[in-house]
This record gives sequence, structure tokens and C-alpha cells, in this order.
Amino acid sequence: MSYIMVDVESDGPIPGDYSMVSFGAIVVDSALDKTFYSRLRPISDKWLPDALKVSGFTREETAAFADPAAEMKRFSEWVRQNSKGRPMFISDNNGYDWQFINWYFHHFTNENPFGYSSTNLGSLYKGLVKDATVNFKHLRRTKHTHNPVDDARGNAEALLVMKEKLGLKIVLE
Repeated sequence: MSYIMVDVESDGPIPGDYSMVSFGAIVVDSALDKTFYSRLRPISDKWLPDALKVSGFTREETAAFADPAAEMKRFSEWVRQNSKGRPMFISDNNGYDWQFINWYFHHFTNENPFGYSSTNLGSLYKGLVKDATVNFKHLRRTKHTHNPVDDARGNAEALLVMKEKLGLKIVLE
């Protein structure tokens, strides 16, 4: 099984009504050298200025981004090419990231290569240290910049620390 850390930036709180602006992914392994990045043009006329501001792009810039259908197909192919066994979706906030990726996959490609499951990195850490009041973010090395590849890399680094230094029993291929 391959763990793929994903991070999403959007212009609103839910897919369909709002748009995924960009997303990044990284295969979690010791090299952290297999990455994916995409910027997507809006699928809706709705957007929230404060949400879009987080991504660092203007609405005008996003209008020139790539076709979402083509990008989701490209991401699906990348996931398949860079996975051993079943790919496992993992993110810092899978309630947010998963909803966008899952919706976009089903809407634009009719299938999600990750299946129907995802893992929340924060919950995994809380269980590992047996404390529901803590977070893992101090384990990141890469600064959290809201560039989704940077953010996915930092989260992947944290997962590696959980495995290598905190004893998480996980097989990363």
C-alpha cells in the first residue's frame, strides 16, 4: 500500500458550489521525491474572497488555470503510476481535502483511484501519542506556505517522524 499525502486549496467551503483552486500530492517514502501539482480553473461562478486569498491567486488568475477534467485524469494516472498496491489518501484535514478530491474525481472521471477511504494525519497522531488535545504540526520540517506541494511535503515529513521516531507501525512503500 502506498500512502499519498494530499493538500487542497479552494475558493470556498464545499466542492460543486465552489472550486478547488490547486492541489498537491506527494508519495510518502524516505525520498519524498514523487510529487504532483495542479492548478484548476473555476467550475462555478461562486467564490469567497477570503478563501481564495489563502491560495495566493486572484480570481482572474484562476480563470486561466487548467481544465479540471483533464487535470483529474492526469492526477488519476499519476496516482496509479506512483502507487504500489492500493493507494491510501492521507491529509492533514481529510474532511476538507478528501471532499474536494473525491468530488472532483467522481464528477470528472467517474471514479476515485483511492476508493472510498481516507486517513486523517492529525487523528493518527492523537491516537499514537494517546492525547486528543495535541497536534502533529511541530513535526513538520517544510514550512506551511499554502502551496499545496509544500504543505503535503511537511505533512509527509511529520508522518515519517511518527514512523521513525515515535514507533508508528506503518508500511510505506
